[in-house]
Amino acid sequence: MLLNLRWLRLWCAALCLAWLPGAISPAAAADEPIRIGSKRFTESYILAQIVAQTVQPHAPVEVLQGLGNTAIVYQALRAGRIDAYAEYTGTIAQEILKDPQAGTLEAMGARLAPLGLGVAVRFGFNDGYALAMRAEQAERLGVRTLSDLARQPALRFGLSNEFIGRADGWGGLARRYGLPQQPRGLDHGLAYDALAGGQVDVIDIYTTDAKIGHLKLRVLQDDAAYFPRYDAVLLYRLDLPQRQPAAWAALQKLAGSVDEAAMIAMNAKAELQGQGFDVIARDFLAARAAGSAASAPVALSAAASGGTGFWARLWGPDLARLTLQHLALVAASVALAVAIGVPLAIAVAPHARWRALVLGSTGLLQTVPSLALLAVLISLLGRIGSLPALLALTLFALLPVMRNTCTGLAEVPAGLKLAASALGLTPPQRLRLVELPLALPVIVAGVRTATSIAVGTATIAAFVGAGGYGERIVTGLALNDQGLLLAGALPAAALALLCEAGFELAERALRRGG
Repeated sequence: MLLNLRWLRLWCAALCLAWLPGAISPAAAADEPIRIGSKRFTESYILAQIVAQTVQPHAPVEVLQGLGNTAIVYQALRAGRIDAYAEYTGTIAQEILKDPQAGTLEAMGARLAPLGLGVAVRFGFNDGYALAMRAEQAERLGVRTLSDLARQPALRFGLSNEFIGRADGWGGLARRYGLPQQPRGLDHGLAYDALAGGQVDVIDIYTTDAKIGHLKLRVLQDDAAYFPRYDAVLLYRLDLPQRQPAAWAALQKLAGSVDEAAMIAMNAKAELQGQGFDVIARDFLAARAAGSAASAPVALSAAASGGTGFWARLWGPDLARLTLQHLALVAASVALAVAIGVPLAIAVAPHARWRALVLGSTGLLQTVPSLALLAVLISLLGRIGSLPALLALTLFALLPVMRNTCTGLAEVPAGLKLAASALGLTPPQRLRLVELPLALPVIVAGVRTATSIAVGTATIAAFVGAGGYGERIVTGLALNDQGLLLAGALPAAALALLCEAGFELAERALRRGG
């Protein structure tokens, strides 16, 4: 039995060691990279790659893609987790500064400077918000402007969750136009298919979206001029130009380099042809360097839209990196859950009230949506990345570990406890030599359940830049790409099966050792 306890301790130690490669802070590197972030939609992914590849000849660079909505990416910039990302003037004024009057880069810069941030590099295009409908339905109903929507209360609105919650989004728009509809929240990447399939009638769009023409949509005129301009710019940390002057000088040359036609064409390459964001950015920069017309129209053939094959995506060059990141998150979170949960369960197991309180509180955590818990942790910690993801996964893994520890200890026969006491064993000795060895198989079963939960839940880590298989899933959602979604989901499922097989072998070894 003592051998079995040593096995559990060694197993936990191995989990912790597996975490160490992913836990090393990039700041510890001698040559710290410039970190470029992006939001979770196609255009932001592409702009992040354009910025990163422009910087790359002059400084090491790291791209943190698909971090989430404006609030998360902006918090990452404030916390120093990233150095820059592509943002829009309307978003900066309305959503970040909460000041619609801050309409110029100078005014925005003056407001951002006390926060250690700056804004520069107008890319050259305006990507505003708008609402769109299927053209044939809009024509049949006589809807051409946003004001016309007020006369069509039966229309079904499917709007992105960020647009619904933004200061410059649905709330103000509905008040300005007197719109009576109640929108449903949809991921932006799924909204176009929902509209094309007739599941919703009106969606919010970005005016440079590639699918507007492809799906024959009507963009409704903003006849009350509600939406501000959303000129694409670079939001950055003020110390970046001093830290990397050569890279900053290269970034200045991006000003005015991307017009709306070029951006629509690049979005189309990603969403309709399945090209990689890095490839699109590389081709754009190469064409620009050669003086070519970057905004040449993109042929949208059925053959071209197939993109990279599924198997090539599944076994892509990022698979090893994503696997290591996913394993590290799972291993570290389960190890922490064991290190915290087992001693806590041992402490409360003999006391019914305390046991009920602690297990009830831990169980309550299971009811909190994972993304909501991540948002709370980001707010409390003031940072994104591996730490909030690790803490969230640990909290979700605690319940099965603690519950099984309490159950295993409760199942130890009372007669054996009395016999141990009669032999002169102290309570700590009885716990170590009798109760824990007998409870060990049940405890390991709880760790097994916690690991399965962690493997699946770890996919949310990609929403805050912590990597793992969720990176593919998040990108697949942004592009509404079923193949890419499966290329992220299948490795996660395979990893869960491998963990199950490993625990099955371990439990057999425990039974033989017992």
